[in-house]
Amino acid sequence: MKLITDFASGFMGLFQSGGKTFISWMTTIIPVVLLLLVLMNTIIAFLGEKRMTRLAQASSKNVVTRYMILPFLAAFMLGNPMAFSLGRFLPEYYKPSYYAAQAQFCHTSNGVFPHINPGELFIWMGIAQGVQKLGLDTMDLAVRYLLVGLVMNFIGGWITDFTTAYVCRTSGVKLSKTVDLTARQKTV
Repeated sequence: MKLITDFASGFMGLFQSGGKTFISWMTTIIPVVLLLLVLMNTIIAFLGEKRMTRLAQASSKNVVTRYMILPFLAAFMLGNPMAFSLGRFLPEYYKPSYYAAQAQFCHTSNGVFPHINPGELFIWMGIAQGVQKLGLDTMDLAVRYLLVGLVMNFIGGWITDFTTAYVCRTSGVKLSKTVDLTARQKTV
């Protein structure tokens, strides 16, 4: 009987600990995430969808804007998973590479911009807690992670371009490197 009682106490203790953590988040990180979401939606409403479309189309013309700047702006303004939706404005040839860069960026920016990927915030908070116990500043780590992420995500997207070229060449598939938005608007 003692074994069952100890198990039940430990099981309930797990949920009590989770509840305490949740309440601490309600007074610290949740208000920050909420205000960042409000800012993000305000920026999108201010710019408008047509400007966002033109921005994505213009970004597709340059490798740096395509895999560094566009994923950053998409993640910051739209968050995960909506940031992937900007890829629809890119030519078919660049969509796999954009996805590769965007998928990575939604992780590497979480320390500075927690609204981008709130579903994985617990990972960053676990790392940050260990850094705090060492007496170090978590923002230094977050900024470094963001900067290294920008560079590595760009490299990942660019390397995926080479992979896409190889797959197209070996399979005989030809993907378009241009976007025709007039045809897209007629079908929408």
